[in-house]
Amino acid sequence: MKKKILLLIFGLTFLNSVCVFSKQEDDRLYRNPVVNYSLPDPSIIKGEDGYYYLYATEDIRNLPIHRSKDLVNWEFVGTAFSKETRPNFVKKAGIWAPDINKIGDHYVMYYSMSVWGGEWTCGIGCAVADKPAGPFRDLGKLFISSEINVQNSIDPFYIEDKGNKYLFWGSFRGIYGIELSEDGLSLKSGAVPPKIAGGAFEGTYIHKRGNYYYLFASVGSCCQGLKSTYRTVVGRSDNLFGPYLDKKGNRMLDNHYEVLIHKNESFVGTGHNSEIVTDDAGNDWIFYHAVSTANPEGRVLMLDQVKWKSNWPLVESSSPSLESKRPVFK
Repeated sequence: MKKKILLLIFGLTFLNSVCVFSKQEDDRLYRNPVVNYSLPDPSIIKGEDGYYYLYATEDIRNLPIHRSKDLVNWEFVGTAFSKETRPNFVKKAGIWAPDINKIGDHYVMYYSMSVWGGEWTCGIGCAVADKPAGPFRDLGKLFISSEINVQNSIDPFYIEDKGNKYLFWGSFRGIYGIELSEDGLSLKSGAVPPKIAGGAFEGTYIHKRGNYYYLFASVGSCCQGLKSTYRTVVGRSDNLFGPYLDKKGNRMLDNHYEVLIHKNESFVGTGHNSEIVTDDAGNDWIFYHAVSTANPEGRVLMLDQVKWKSNWPLVESSSPSLESKRPVFK
């Protein structure tokens, strides 16, 4: 009897050790999607409080804000606007594809206002806040398509380069860029927007690494559920305004590109990526949205590591991961 009890205790101890080990293994992993409801067109920034804040197209009314300490576990903290404060320079429009930045002492959010099919009436505005969780004060439009003569003026992206501030934008009618004022809240007087990529692209993000600028964008259809053909693509240049080239030297102006993330059996419509975020171990991470084949309602939030080979970005298997090692934070 005593022997049986000892064997039982040993067995339970061993099982408990296995469970603890398994939990530790699980704690080092995450699964996609990291948010299993619709958060399209993500943009992310790290606040001074140590949280990462993520913003998305308003499938949640008035533009949702989430926060996380580890890029994996996200909590909803509110919306950038309310019914009373939401922008209105395009009537009955949605607020799409925000881009968040810290400029001076303020958090500045550029955003699109559009209705489906309103390619000459849509436009880009900006709003400011003292904290990344808001509330944001809308400053109104920067421009609409008809004023700047760029059809489908949505999907803004802000970047600073060599002491100057720039905004890039565009959606399937060419990607354009323009210099901003010193405070980033208006266009620089007299500035004219050159075209830097062709009509195949939207959802621009430019990342500077080493001697290269990398233009990340999306091609294909974003919003047809399981029939979506969206995918994330990239080209690079040694100049902010291009020319951006694929690996063979063909221009993005002529609609050439390298595919970074395409569909797999679990996710389709893999596009509109965020800024690249670097963890404490120096690993680079990218958010984007996709349609889950298991839960095809909306466009869920995805996270994957970006690695670099011969000065080109790559994502493992060029498709969404199902389970991966977590970002490293101390």
